[in-house]
Amino acid sequence: MSSVARITTITARSEKSFEDAVRVGVDRANSTLRGVSGAWIKEQKLHIVDGKVAAYQVTMEVTFVLDD
Repeated sequence: MSSVARITTITARSEKSFEDAVRVGVDRANSTLRGVSGAWIKEQKLHIVDGKVAAYQVTMEVTFVLDD
């Protein structure tokens, strides 16, 4: 059996941690896309306010298998 996959870029943000930002992004991808099979974290960024970390942001490429 063969399949075809597609990749889409998602950016997610959390005030807690990078790990939470990844969870937020994966949860959103799963609620929007069918057949999510993996993700690659391309970038991590911090949002700084008054010298302190205010938010964590990740950019990820999410792979999902296309329906037949």
